[in-house]
Amino acid sequence: MQNDLLTQMRESAVSFLGSTIGVEVVRKVIQPLDHLFYQASGGQILFLDFFIPTLMLTTTGARSGEPRTVPLVYLRDGERIVLIASNYGSTKHPAWYHNLKANPACQVHIAGRTTTYRARQVEGEERDHLWKRAVALYAGYASYQNNTDGRVIPIMVLE
Repeated sequence: MQNDLLTQMRESAVSFLGSTIGVEVVRKVIQPLDHLFYQASGGQILFLDFFIPTLMLTTTGARSGEPRTVPLVYLRDGERIVLIASNYGSTKHPAWYHNLKANPACQVHIAGRTTTYRARQVEGEERDHLWKRAVALYAGYASYQNNTDGRVIPIMVLE
């Protein structure tokens, strides 16, 4: 009974986070909170991770060459990590995507553990398969795609 209630609460929260208002809450409240939670917990806790799998991605700035760290929702595909460059349905790709295209080496921080990866963009059937899995994890991605004004949301795989 208690597990059912927790599952329903998580599903409701994830549904809200995919709504127009929820997207703004994530952008303006949860992402800044995630940085604070992450720092205060010594890299152990991300607020959004209570609802949906979240990691901290550190890339090298495409123009600045400086490290850039951002919390992102992710899914696992075996040993690989899959990132969706939705940018909340914006017509532009997120900065971290441009950083990975320019500098594919990156670091992923999950629950206090840091691992180095190399990123590549997936296309075709591989992208289609991973897109379906991403939408199953977080239905908001489907509505994001509808808001991109024709921009195809890239999918990056970290290996």
